[in-house]
Amino acid sequence: MEAKCWLLLPLLCLGACSQSPNSGDDKRRPYTSQDGRYAQQHDAYPVDVPRLDHVTDAKVTFEPYSRQGNRDYQLRGQSYRVIKEPKGFSQEGYASWYGTKFHGYHTSNGEVYDMYAMTGAHKTLPLPSFVRVTNLDNNKQVVVRVNDRGPFHQGRVIDLSYAAAYKLDMLKQGTARVKIEVITAPQKETVLTPLKATQPLFVQVAASSDRQRAEAAGRKYAGLIGTGYQVVQDNGLYKVQLGPAKDELNAEAMIERLKHQGIHQPFKVYVEPQGNTGVNIP
Repeated sequence: MEAKCWLLLPLLCLGACSQSPNSGDDKRRPYTSQDGRYAQQHDAYPVDVPRLDHVTDAKVTFEPYSRQGNRDYQLRGQSYRVIKEPKGFSQEGYASWYGTKFHGYHTSNGEVYDMYAMTGAHKTLPLPSFVRVTNLDNNKQVVVRVNDRGPFHQGRVIDLSYAAAYKLDMLKQGTARVKIEVITAPQKETVLTPLKATQPLFVQVAASSDRQRAEAAGRKYAGLIGTGYQVVQDNGLYKVQLGPAKDELNAEAMIERLKHQGIHQPFKVYVEPQGNTGVNIP
């Protein structure tokens, strides 16, 4: 992989990552999905990506369960009951991963899937949950935050983000034999966070492992639609965000204008302005 590779949306994709039955070819769909929801027909991995060696495990903190995604549900004639007391829960089976097809779309608990974050999907763990995932073939471990539902394939116990799969060295194979163990944080670690409506709204369009390239992307894409931009450092990546938007409608309009410019997967994020200079105006 080249040093200082970077990714601009839309993401170019290769063909299927691997082959079934014990692979990631037939990527999972969230139980809320419908045909036509995703811009890509098949899931894939990006051609050019930022370096991910510096990406760290999800930080385990106490979080209240999400309002969305925690009800019992049915899919394809099978019923799923969300685990009420996950402390001490462990499970073995196959892990798969999901990438560009789902990047920028909503997860089952209403968040936005970022394939460069350390996250995962599980059929019945409450959302969010934190789990340690051990690759039983090479003993590599990661900690991920579960915020989605899936995978709905026999024998698979967890679907991992691209970053988590990279850290477990399972991208090429598509799947891996794993053990997952729930990590429970004490409630005393609870931190009150502001409601997202009180935070500025931006539209994220790119990520890079190189600050200068991220700044150049920010100037370019902000100039195309006549708005400001900021570059946010997050877990070793520099994320390019346009805005701030005045409101949700303004953000949606920005997204449509970006799509007309050939950027097909921008997505909304609520985040505080970064740095001493705040938002940059190209």
